[in-house]
Amino acid sequence: MSGQSLSIGEVAERTGLSVHALRFYEREGLLVGPVRRTSGGRRRYSSFDVDWLLICVKLRESGMPLADLKQFAALVRQGPGNEAERLRLLDTHQRRVDAQIEALEECRTVIAWKVGVYAEHLARGEAGGLWDPTA
Repeated sequence: MSGQSLSIGEVAERTGLSVHALRFYEREGLLVGPVRRTSGGRRRYSSFDVDWLLICVKLRESGMPLADLKQFAALVRQGPGNEAERLRLLDTHQRRVDAQIEALEECRTVIAWKVGVYAEHLARGEAGGLWDPTA
C-alpha cells in the first residue's frame, strides 16, 4: 500500500470504519495529518493514514475515551519530544483494559461454573426445578 492514494470508500473497507465515521475522525482531529484532497475536493488517504486509523480503531474498540484519543493524536501531530506523555496515556489505557479483562475473566469463571451445573443436572436428568421461582 506504500505510496498508494486511497478513496474514503477504500479506507472504510480496510479499516472497518464507515464513511461517516471517517469524516467524524477527521472533523474531531483524530488524524495525525491533514487528509489530502483531489482537485475536485475528494478525500485521498495514504497508507500512513490507514495504519494510524487501524490503531485508532483498536484503541476505541478497547474503550479508550474519545478525549484521550484526541489528546494522543494531538501529541503525535506535535512530533518528537512528547513521547513520555504519549506513554502515560497508553499506559493508563492499558491498565484500564487489563482491569476490564480481569473483570471479564471473573465473569467467565462464574458463567462456566453455572454452565457446568446445568450440564451436570441435564445429563443426570435432574434439571427440573433449577432456579425455579415457582418452587
